[in-house]
Amino acid sequence: MLSAVKEKRLVESGVDAGKDSPEREAFSPEQVAQLFQPWAGTQKILLAVSGGPDSVALMLLAAEWRRGKTAPPLLHVATVDHGLRPEARAEAKKVAEWAHRLGLSHDILVWTGDKPKSRIQELARQARYDLLFAHAARIGADVVATAHHADDQAETILFRLLRGSGPGGLAGMAASRERFGLIHARPLLQCSKMELIACCAAKAHPFLTDPSNRDPAYARTRMRALSGLLAKEGLSRESLLRLGRRAARAEAALAARAAAVAANLAAAREPGLYRADVSNLAREPEEIFLRVLAREIVPLADPLRDALGDRPLRLERLEALALAMQNALRASAPFSGTLGGAALKLGRDHVLTIRTEKPRRRGAAARRKKLCER
Repeated sequence: MLSAVKEKRLVESGVDAGKDSPEREAFSPEQVAQLFQPWAGTQKILLAVSGGPDSVALMLLAAEWRRGKTAPPLLHVATVDHGLRPEARAEAKKVAEWAHRLGLSHDILVWTGDKPKSRIQELARQARYDLLFAHAARIGADVVATAHHADDQAETILFRLLRGSGPGGLAGMAASRERFGLIHARPLLQCSKMELIACCAAKAHPFLTDPSNRDPAYARTRMRALSGLLAKEGLSRESLLRLGRRAARAEAALAARAAAVAANLAAAREPGLYRADVSNLAREPEEIFLRVLAREIVPLADPLRDALGDRPLRLERLEALALAMQNALRASAPFSGTLGGAALKLGRDHVLTIRTEKPRRRGAAARRKKLCER
């Protein structure tokens, strides 16, 4: 049990935190039903709850939604203790207490081992997903739900805009995607952070604050400061979200065209091998050409890429490879190259072969072994 002093330091009142937010009622039953409607047919859902206002609101709303169902999915809560702050374990126990009050089971997942000296937030995020999805698989969950919201989405789009992402990146985070063979759901992407804080306030429910969210050493913290400056110049959260919607629309159209073009190729697939006559690709726009390539490279470059939750292929490297190969195709010249563990060879006869390379790094092989033993 926490002492009264530690409890006071650890927990902030959701009511107090909501004073600076716009007055509003709690989410209506209709709004709650709409948020979680995609989950209706699931059996078990794992809620990732850190204890911040966003994830606490997710837990409260999900529990409310479940109470209104005749045959509701089971809800389970998990909190990841990264072991990076001395308060983390106490915070995780506090979340467990809140979950139990709602009648939900709870587990603390611990990131063990040596911690990296650099890229700590990125690697901690990857470790969090590894732990959450491995745990979800153990308990038989269909869905892992995280509390990403509209402000997170705007930050993500801005982050990717500054790094020159393509339409897929500028579309932001998907509300639902497959990850580690399960569904990663983000049901709160249409809700602002202030709305989620107000939700906690309306239910008089406390939440925690993470001091690392204010640490300027982290890119996300600096991005939030930059967001305020850009908003004054017109690049507000709403503008970024609008950009994301437009990019998503363009991404969907390009992906559909690439899929149709790929389906019309005379292709043969075997484990670790793709072969096709790509003569027709010579006339396609460069964007479609590189997308067709990516569709076939990704599963061969690393068959466990999706399961590991890795990033997509590096866009700049894919662009360079696609441009060089398409130029060779138009000139009926041979070409060979590699990308992400896949070897590509184009013959003068316009036949493209893509093969899986053998792992060349011991670290990559160890990572595969670890995943398969999970």
